[in-house]
Amino acid sequence: MSAKAEILRRIRSATEGGVTGADVPRDYDRAALVGRGNVDRFAETVDDYRAQVYRIFEAEIAGTVASLLGGGRAVVPVDLPSAWVDGIAVVPDEGLSVNQLDAVDAVITGCAVGIAATGTIVLDAGEAQGRRALTLVPDHHICIVKADQVVDTVPQAFAVLDASRPLTFISGPSATSDIELNRVEGVHGPRRLNVLIVS
Repeated sequence: MSAKAEILRRIRSATEGGVTGADVPRDYDRAALVGRGNVDRFAETVDDYRAQVYRIFEAEIAGTVASLLGGGRAVVPVDLPSAWVDGIAVVPDEGLSVNQLDAVDAVITGCAVGIAATGTIVLDAGEAQGRRALTLVPDHHICIVKADQVVDTVPQAFAVLDASRPLTFISGPSATSDIELNRVEGVHGPRRLNVLIVS
């Protein structure tokens, strides 16, 4: 008997008569820790992931984005607020191909929620976020997070997210390690992540 056949025999033997599911408790604590999300902690944890964090006011968004682009060309979701890119030449994503997305310098999006405990930004393809390929193909992502989108914990985030939407979790620029544990950036997404936290 092959190893595969033996494994299958054991699984069939163990599940003979059916498998009953275990009840998994889902009563996570979703209460806010301090009222509104802790924006200072969110900025610190995002910074820990080697993202560049900017604390700005709404009127400063376009100017900050322009300085980060440095004259480069960025793609944006079609429903991105025009005030965020006022005076900036951008390419609206109207179904651009992967090669076309790869040819731009950056992508500019909003987000659905930011999680202070983990420094994670979640996009759900909602307003100003576009489709998933937008945030995976260009090498530079400029993400705008409103202070009131920040929550403290992961359970709080899931309480406001819709699990039926395509959720993309971003914790810093794309990075992995090779077999010798050397950090390699940009393999699975943007090498540069700028996070603009807007008060």
